[in-house]
Amino acid sequence: MGTFEDKSKQARDSVKVPASAWRVLAVLSSIATMVMYAETMLIPALPDLIHEFNVSYSISSWILTAYLIPGAVMTPIAGKLSDIYGKKKVLLIIMAIYIAGLAMAAVSSSIYMLIFSRAIQGIGMAMFVIAFGIIRDQFPREKISIGQGVITSMFASGAVIGLLAGGIIINNYGWHATFLSTIPIAIALFFIIWRFDHEAKKPQQEAAKSPAYIPAVSKSVDVKGALALATFVTSFLIALTLVETGSSGGIAQVALFLAIGAVALALFIIIERRTKAPLVDFKLIAHKAIMPSNLIIMVVGFSMFMVFQTVPVLVRNPPPLGFGGDAATAGYIQLPFAIVLLVFGPTSGFIVSKLGSLRPIIIGTAITAAGFLALLAFHQSWIAVAINLAVLSTGLSLTNVGAMNVTILATPPQFTGMSLGMSNLLRIIGSSVGPALAGVYMQMYQSTVEVAGKQTAFPSMQAYTIIFLTAAVLSMVSIGLAVYLRKRLGGMSIPNLA
Repeated sequence: MGTFEDKSKQARDSVKVPASAWRVLAVLSSIATMVMYAETMLIPALPDLIHEFNVSYSISSWILTAYLIPGAVMTPIAGKLSDIYGKKKVLLIIMAIYIAGLAMAAVSSSIYMLIFSRAIQGIGMAMFVIAFGIIRDQFPREKISIGQGVITSMFASGAVIGLLAGGIIINNYGWHATFLSTIPIAIALFFIIWRFDHEAKKPQQEAAKSPAYIPAVSKSVDVKGALALATFVTSFLIALTLVETGSSGGIAQVALFLAIGAVALALFIIIERRTKAPLVDFKLIAHKAIMPSNLIIMVVGFSMFMVFQTVPVLVRNPPPLGFGGDAATAGYIQLPFAIVLLVFGPTSGFIVSKLGSLRPIIIGTAITAAGFLALLAFHQSWIAVAINLAVLSTGLSLTNVGAMNVTILATPPQFTGMSLGMSNLLRIIGSSVGPALAGVYMQMYQSTVEVAGKQTAFPSMQAYTIIFLTAAVLSMVSIGLAVYLRKRLGGMSIPNLA
C-alpha cells in the first residue's frame, strides 16, 4: 500500500551519511569502548573485592551502584549544559573528571575510597548523553539508528577487550591494574577530542520539522532539582541495601530512608513543575512516544547491570553453589554476551534504519524475555549460562537501539540534550536498582559449603533463581510496553519512526 510507511522506507534507503559524520562517530565510539573496557575489567574482580574488604554481597553492589548514582544526577544536567554551552566543551570537562576518578580508584586502599572514586567516575556517564546528542546533530534523521548501533557495538567492543584482558590482569597484577591500564587511554582520547572539531550544526535548522511539544528555552540549570533527585535515588538504594537486615533496627532504618526518599521525590516533582529551567520536563517526558520508550530503556539498564552483578559471583563461588571458576573464567563465560552485542549493535542499527523502530522493539523485548526465562530454567552449568547470555544480548541490543531511536525522532532537535538526559536518567536508575536488588537477594538467600576446612556462606541457587525470575517478569512487562507504544503511535506522524 502506498502508505506513509512505504514512503518512509524509501526515504531511509535513499539518504547517505556524510564522511564527516563517520569521523565524528569514530571518535565518540572510542569513548564508549574505553568506558566499557574499564567497567568489564573490574566485574570479574567483584568476588575478590568482597573477600578483600570483608563486605556483604549487598554492600558490594555499591561498587557498581556508586558509579551509577552520580551518573543519574549528572546525565540530565550535562544534557542541559550541552544544549546551552556546546557539546564539545561540556564533554571535555566531564572527561577530565572521569580521568580523576580513575586515578583515585587506582590507588584505593579501602572500600570507602573505592566507592567514592567510583562515584567520581560516575559523573563520566554523562558523556553518553552528549555523544548521542552529537550523533543526533551529525547524522541524517533516516540514519540516526545506524550511529546509535555503532556506538552500542563499541560498548560491546570494550566489553570484549575488558572480559578477555580483565581476568588475566586481575589474576596476575590485581584489580588496581584495571584502572591503571585505562588512564593512558582516557588521557589520549581527551586530547583527540580537544583537537577535533565536531561541534554540531545548529539544531534550529530542523526546528520547524519537530513534532509535538516545544518547551520553553532557558539557560539556567536546576541545582535544587538535582539535589532532590540525588537524595531520592540515594535514599531508595540505601533502603534497598538495608532490606537484608532482619532486626528491628534494620526495619526502622529502611523505613527512615524510604521516608527520606519519598519526601525528596515529592520535592523534586514540585521543584520541576515550578522552575523555569527544569531538569526533567514532565510535558516532554509524558509524550506518547517518549514515555513508553524511556520505560523500556530503564528495563534494559536494569537487566544488563543485574547480569553484571550476578554472573561473576555464580561463576566464582565453589560447587555446588557455583562453578568454582577464577576471574578469567568469569570473563570467558560472559564473553558471548559481549561478542553478540558487538556484532548485533551495528546490525540492530541497520535493521531499525530499514524497518523502523517499532517492530524491532517488539522483537527485541520478546527475545530478552526468552533469554531471562532460559536463564531461569537453565543456570546450573556454565555452558547454559553462556548460551543464554548470548540470546539475552541479542534482544537487549535490538530493544535499546529501537527505543533510543523512537526517543530521538520524537524529540524537537533543539531539546535533544534534555530529552536524552531524561532517557539516560531512567536507564541509570534501572542500572542502579538492578545490581542493588541482585545483591540483596544474594545476601538474603544463602547456603553453606565447606571451604578450606570451615563452613562458609555463599548465595544459594535459589538466590539466582529469584534474580532471573525478577528480570524475566520485568522483561515481559517491557513486551507489553512495546505493544502499547505501537498502538499509541499508530496514527502519529513522526518521519522514519514506522
